[in-house]
Amino acid sequence: MIPQHIETHPALDRPVEEGRPARPGLDKAVFGVTAALAVAFLVWGFVSTDSLASASSDALTWVMTNTGWLFVLTTSSFVVFVLWLALGKYGRIPLGRDDDEPEFRTISWIAMMFSAGMGIGLMFYGVSEPLTFFTTPPPGTGEAGNPEAAQTALATTMFHWTLHPWAIYAVVGLSIAYGVYRKGRVQLVSAAFEPLLGRHARGKGGKVIDMLAIFATLFGSAASLGLGAIQIRSGLEIVAGIGPVGNGVLVGIIAVLTVAFVLSAVSGVAKGIQWLSNINMVLAVALALFVFVVGPTVFILNLVPTSIGSYVGDLPMMAARTGAEGAETQEWLQSWTVFYWAWWVSWTPFVGMFLARISRGRTIRQFVTGVLLVPSAVSLLWFCVFGGTAIDLQDSGIDVFGDGAAESQLFSTLDQFPLATVASVVVMVLVAIFFVSGADAVSIVMGTLSEGGTTEPRRPTVVFWGVATGAVAAVMLLVGGDDALTGLQTITIVAALPFVVVMIGLAVSLVKDLSTDPLVVRRQYAVEAVESAVVAGVTEHGDDFVLSTEKDPEAAPDPAPRTASGTVADPARTPGA
Repeated sequence: MIPQHIETHPALDRPVEEGRPARPGLDKAVFGVTAALAVAFLVWGFVSTDSLASASSDALTWVMTNTGWLFVLTTSSFVVFVLWLALGKYGRIPLGRDDDEPEFRTISWIAMMFSAGMGIGLMFYGVSEPLTFFTTPPPGTGEAGNPEAAQTALATTMFHWTLHPWAIYAVVGLSIAYGVYRKGRVQLVSAAFEPLLGRHARGKGGKVIDMLAIFATLFGSAASLGLGAIQIRSGLEIVAGIGPVGNGVLVGIIAVLTVAFVLSAVSGVAKGIQWLSNINMVLAVALALFVFVVGPTVFILNLVPTSIGSYVGDLPMMAARTGAEGAETQEWLQSWTVFYWAWWVSWTPFVGMFLARISRGRTIRQFVTGVLLVPSAVSLLWFCVFGGTAIDLQDSGIDVFGDGAAESQLFSTLDQFPLATVASVVVMVLVAIFFVSGADAVSIVMGTLSEGGTTEPRRPTVVFWGVATGAVAAVMLLVGGDDALTGLQTITIVAALPFVVVMIGLAVSLVKDLSTDPLVVRRQYAVEAVESAVVAGVTEHGDDFVLSTEKDPEAAPDPAPRTASGTVADPARTPGA
């Protein structure tokens, strides 16, 4: 057994216990403040929607004018940051003990990341985003109908859905996984700030960080649920033939799905929801295969490598695009790139915790490789299948773009193929289940943040945040008026701004943590010791020497016998023979 003074040496791996809340139960400060502000927002939204819409519009103008560059710069920096972690000296560090094996087999790990990469967003934008960029190309990329419009449309879509968002998620996922499994901290965003804030990470400063994480999650997840409600409404209009309906139906759809979530939460049918979610994955894959087979298969296959090439070639230009290029670009960024970066940032507490939970035992290099490549590949294939099919139809003279309403374009595309009604119903079922299971998952994360990092928050807390998420989604839709999507985008961007600053702090804190990791310290010891020993050995014995270790004669005597596993080479005194 290694003595205590050796066990705590910074070069040695130390056993850790899973972190638990210092005070189990509801954190009254974190929950009380965030819940009160959420309720105040809801009251404001329902009582005076117009004034909230005006205030959010003014806030968006300020954010875009003064901090749009911050979203653009930090998001690209996170891509470079996680690649630097994976490819550099920190890549070998495990998210757990030195001898921990991965908790899940690689195939299961990949499958779970695949499920994280699918959701309402891909259903909503799978057709509309590539088709929109094809018919109205992004600023500076040429006129509509130019020969490269299709690959530019897919490259821009990939820019929004592949490396950049998953690098954002990786920063939070790595910070939480390293802290929980390597350091024994609790599952809180604030806990990852201990290297920077010390004990203050468990005080008022930490509580503020967790509050910001809850707000980001609340508004980001509400935006996703709002998109789902918009798409279900469009499906009902088309499939049921009821004609255009107003935002009242949207609120009704959200209310029904929120009730479904609450029933699942209070009745303990979480396993049933998980079962439905697995079915959802199968339905999503089946839908994609159906469109791939009945759609323009060869065109889709050609689009995959072409899109990758265009994405790689255009990446520097897309990553550097800011409002400095003019009012047209500023408006475009607000509707697309900056909205996406804000949306991804607001999802990081949820997705980051999920990725951390499934990645124990993986090295940082394995984590970054899997998190960046697997979901990116899924998104690439999804958009090439659905977006490529819509682009081919539009280019052949079939107007699936219509009046530009994003929520109806998937249904318009499916309407051109056999079993259109069945496929449209499948889409609505997919979105509905994504809504219920998504509300379940994000409300658990907000419950965890509200109860000091517990892995199993109490049911009332989970239900409260689930209902609040649905209600916030309804308010965000109402704020947009006739253009409900605008309300979602506006409030998401404004709400995500504070958490961008939190994520910058997370990255700095993580590097400070990793710089003192036992694996890094051991490597420093090893390099210094071996260099010294080799010089001594060659000087005294030429090529005929071996390396060994011995006790430093000037060191204090051990309080207990030391085993071989406890010896440490002294760089200054390692013998050469």
